[in-house]
This record gives sequence, structure tokens and C-alpha cells, in this order.
Amino acid sequence: MHIAEGFLPPAHAVAWGVASAPFVVHGVRSLTREVRAHPESTLLIGASGAFTFVLSALKLPSVTGSCSHPTGTGLGAILFRPPIMAVLGTITLLFQALLLAHGGLTTLGANVFSMAIVGPWAGYAVYRLLRRFDVPLMVAVFFAAFVADLSTYCVTSVQLALAFPDPSSGFLGALGKFGSIFAVTQVPLAVSEGLLTVLVMRLLVQSSKGELTRLGVFLAGRRSPSGRSATNGTPETPKTNDTNDTNETVAR
Repeated sequence: MHIAEGFLPPAHAVAWGVASAPFVVHGVRSLTREVRAHPESTLLIGASGAFTFVLSALKLPSVTGSCSHPTGTGLGAILFRPPIMAVLGTITLLFQALLLAHGGLTTLGANVFSMAIVGPWAGYAVYRLLRRFDVPLMVAVFFAAFVADLSTYCVTSVQLALAFPDPSSGFLGALGKFGSIFAVTQVPLAVSEGLLTVLVMRLLVQSSKGELTRLGVFLAGRRSPSGRSATNGTPETPKTNDTNDTNETVAR
């Protein structure tokens, strides 16, 4: 997914940087509020960032000028919501560009938009939708990680197709070519990432259940960024059936 340094035309690189900037700025504010209000969450935020860094560094070269790998953004989106993942993802991509030559500085905006913005938002939306319909926690976690991964590559395919339209079939033809190449390699990786994220969430439920409860992870309904009820402003507590469901899932 990391588009290589200098691969995009300058106008495209600048445009994706401008599109990503507001999300990152908003994410910095959200992250600052979270750390100030709950300093104890710093360790879990750092773990979410490390999870993203390690998974997204496992690159498989691709003929598209990009690469394939898990993204690791679904877990952090579930725990801390997508704005904070925009910051963690940007930091991850910046360090990978500087230290690993994975991606680049000129393509940072495009890579941030696909992996740190669209991926977390898509995964989080799927997670909340499934939980709203009382889908078991671990099933929702799997599909959130799966969608966060795969949607990232869909956006990268669009970015590459916009930059390099097919001479005969234009944007749609190029999108079909880039998308088909990514789909072959990415679907198995997305499934693997979903299973790995479920495993990590199981460990977190066992070791940090109180923190996950505060973050509203177990809730089946809507939650606010502050971790309070979206309807009456009272602190959210997990529903009995959700907690039981989680315990049963862990026990299995």
C-alpha cells in the first residue's frame, strides 16, 4: 500500500497532503484530550501504534509501484476511534519513510489518507454497525480489521488510477488493473490480519478489561468520543449480555 517515494506526480502528492492535513490536526487534538483526561491510557495508545507499525512494516513488493502488507489500524480504531488513529498512522508512516525507505515523504499525504484515515474510519464504521445489531464482539473485531485493511488498498488503487490512467480505457481501466492486482495478494492478508486482531483483542480483554470498559469497547450501542452515553451523558457501562458474551468468547 505504501506508494514509493517520488512515484506520484507532484500535483497529486500535494493534493493528497492537503486532503489529509485536517484529519491529522483533528486527530492531534483528540489525542491530546484523551491523554490529558486519561493518562493511564498512554500505554494502550502506544501499544496500538506499535501494532500498526510492526504489521505495516511487513511489506511484500508489488508490480503496481506500491506494496502489500497488513495495516494494523483496525485495532486502534476500535479502541480509541479513527481520529487518534490518524495521528498514530501518520507517525508510523513518517518513521517508515525515514528509517525503512518504506513509502516516501513526497507520497506521505497519499499514504496517510489511505492507511491512517480511510482504513480506520471504514473499519470503525463496520465495527459499530455490527455491534449495534448485537453481533458478537470478536466477530465484529474480525470484520473491522478485515475492512480497515482491504479499504486501504481500495483507496490506494484509486490514487494510482488517478495518477496513471490507462491510455485506452482511462481511469476505470486503470482502477480495474490496480484493484485486481491488489485483490489477489490483499484478501488473504486481510483475513490474516482479522484473525490476528481477534487474538490481540482476546488478550486485551483478559488483561485490560477495565480500560476497555471505560473506552466503551463492549457496548453494542452508540458511544461518544468521551466514553459517555450519546443519549444522556452518563458514564457508559457494558450491558450484562455483552459482558457475558465477551466472557463466553474468551472462554472459547
